[in-house]
Amino acid sequence: MIPRYSRPEMVAIWEPATRFRIWFEIEAHAANAMAEIGMIPKDAAKVIWDKGSAATFDVARIDEIEAVTKHDVIAFLTHLAENVGPEARFVHQGMTSSDVLDTCLSVQLVRAANLLEAGIVRVLDALEKRAFEYKTTPTIGRSHGIHAEPTTFGIKLAFAHAEFARNRARLVSARSEIATCAISGAVGTFANIDPRIEEFVAGKLGLVPEPVSTQVIPRDRHAMFFATLGVIASSVERLAIEIRHLQRTEVLEAEEFFSPGQKGSSAMPHKRNPVLTENLTGLARMVRAYAMPAMENVALWHERDISHSSVERMIGPDATITLDFALNRLAGVIEKLVVYPENMKKNLDRLGGLHNSQRVLLALTQAGASREESYAMVQRNAMKTWEHGADFLAELKADKDVTARVPAKDLEAMFDLGYHLKHVDTIFTRVFGRA
Repeated sequence: MIPRYSRPEMVAIWEPATRFRIWFEIEAHAANAMAEIGMIPKDAAKVIWDKGSAATFDVARIDEIEAVTKHDVIAFLTHLAENVGPEARFVHQGMTSSDVLDTCLSVQLVRAANLLEAGIVRVLDALEKRAFEYKTTPTIGRSHGIHAEPTTFGIKLAFAHAEFARNRARLVSARSEIATCAISGAVGTFANIDPRIEEFVAGKLGLVPEPVSTQVIPRDRHAMFFATLGVIASSVERLAIEIRHLQRTEVLEAEEFFSPGQKGSSAMPHKRNPVLTENLTGLARMVRAYAMPAMENVALWHERDISHSSVERMIGPDATITLDFALNRLAGVIEKLVVYPENMKKNLDRLGGLHNSQRVLLALTQAGASREESYAMVQRNAMKTWEHGADFLAELKADKDVTARVPAKDLEAMFDLGYHLKHVDTIFTRVFGRA
């Protein structure tokens, strides 16, 4: 992942030095467990832990060894032996490379999920604060991009909050599902290693034993994890697109904060472009793209193959780093979002009250007209507003077929904005637990 879209906390999880340190911890915990059940001498396990803990694993040296061995775990074990000494012969007893690789990946994905959850919490906090700030700020709701009926800007943000709350729950579930440990040896039968060792290592690393690992942890777990990241990214994009539309010059109901000294265009000095949310749309596409190869990794040959390995070396860092960056960028956009209530009101009134058409339609049906007759009466007056800029209420009051069913004074009462917003408190209570 390129530095432009990376945060150091997430990058650190995927650095080689971090990976090798986790590999050591897996091996050292396994050695301690082996010593406890008498597989290896306790003194040897202590030396392995003490010398390995004190060692600074030389990434360049491991790469040098791997250039000869063509095997990353063997290269690491060789370098570990250089630090530990003769007792290193007791390392990796009965274990296979996948025991180390898969368990390490689980640790990394759990740590990554922790950071991603923190990013979602930041988004949730920003949305809640701004939702209450604009809880009763009226704005026009749109379907198909066309004016529909009134809502509030606070409800728009509450909708996003509810979506990201679901995403947080999904991420917590995906993290739990991926948090498994496999220390089961070749083809996963525990032939040369006791299952108690797996249980011990899992406990030390905050994981649970994989029920049946077949040498590798089943990749349906990983598929679900990366699919969840894709769903979260889609929610990022949905909110980003909403902001992009609201920032269009013809709408201008909200816009990204434009900082002092910022430039919008190399050619046009007047431009204030929604560059952050456009960037979020692009990043979301990338995160979703990583979900498909994760799903294709599920179908491995027999007990294992390594067709998944090259995929995960890329999608593990890239998907989590990209989404981590996107979540924190989105939170920043919401925290600093510039909102224009006066433009919302202006746009709301732009079509001369057409947003009350449904209320008039219902009143006509309740007054005895068929739905078809009612629809035709309301629509013919609405089209005058669309096509000629007429005042919708005035046209309705001038239509004798309408006033024969609904008196003019009753029509006027139907153009009360508060009618559309009377259940805002109910919605907020459902979303936030308070109004």
